[in-house]
Amino acid sequence: MTTAEACVRPDRPSLNFHLQNAAKVPDDLRHLIMDISKAAKMIHHAIRTTEAGLAGKTNQFGEEQVKLDVLSDELIHEHLCESGTVATFISEERKDIIELDPKGKYSVAFDPLDGSSLVEANFAIGSIFGIYKGKEILGKKPADQVAALYVLYGPRTVLVYSAGKGVHEFILDEVGEFVLIREYLGIGDDAKNYSAGNLRAVNDTPAYRALLNQWLDEELTLRYSGCMVADVHHILAKGQGIFTNIGGSKYPEGKLRLIFECGPFAYLIEQAGGASSDGTRSILQKKIEKIDQRTPIIVGSKNEVRRVCQVLGKK
Repeated sequence: MTTAEACVRPDRPSLNFHLQNAAKVPDDLRHLIMDISKAAKMIHHAIRTTEAGLAGKTNQFGEEQVKLDVLSDELIHEHLCESGTVATFISEERKDIIELDPKGKYSVAFDPLDGSSLVEANFAIGSIFGIYKGKEILGKKPADQVAALYVLYGPRTVLVYSAGKGVHEFILDEVGEFVLIREYLGIGDDAKNYSAGNLRAVNDTPAYRALLNQWLDEELTLRYSGCMVADVHHILAKGQGIFTNIGGSKYPEGKLRLIFECGPFAYLIEQAGGASSDGTRSILQKKIEKIDQRTPIIVGSKNEVRRVCQVLGKK
């Protein structure tokens, strides 16, 4: 009898069990994802116990950092060091690529705390991770990710990951374990909900205003919090929807970053049967040329992504 045959699947499989026995990811990648999940547990605790004021610093993009931004970045850094599997990492809170272990097999790009400006309002916030094989991320495409995941810190803390075999959701339980709540999340082709970001762009992009008017006329339901993790999670949780954040006069290439936000979410959305686009092509096919590279993003239900691209004048 093999080990797999001797081990009965638990009623509530842990993240570690799922990675090993369902996704069957390589052990080093499994260990890396588990170390990231440990950092997420620490961030979960910090959100509930740490003062949410400004840290008196700015990140590489000139944005003010809150104390939780800095703390979350440090916690993730510590756990990536402990993993022994990471050659380099890129954080949205730092301007440089950080080298860790020359023998590491993976590189990680992450936004340690997406939506941190919402902390004082007590809205949901999250962490986003994209994992690549090798020592380099620049020059690759989001399609080269070997795994992507996010953690949503809301009324419940959940972790959602894909390693190329579907998208799976885990909840942090009362004993501090991430346990499976839903496997193989799927996204239907048609959307009933919409999440429209960068609404200032309607002033210089008439097509975007026309698109919003269509959604209003068709009585689609608006679901937008200002935290990309929460808004995209809503699409995966409900099995349909559309998220947009396009370019405008202030941000011609869009406000969101390819490497930290758009790449990981495009990977997850497409793994769940949805679509992603920058208006002309899949986000997964965009070459990562620099750390601060921005991109328009349209993700969600396939038919709605296609329609949005058409309305915005793109094929």
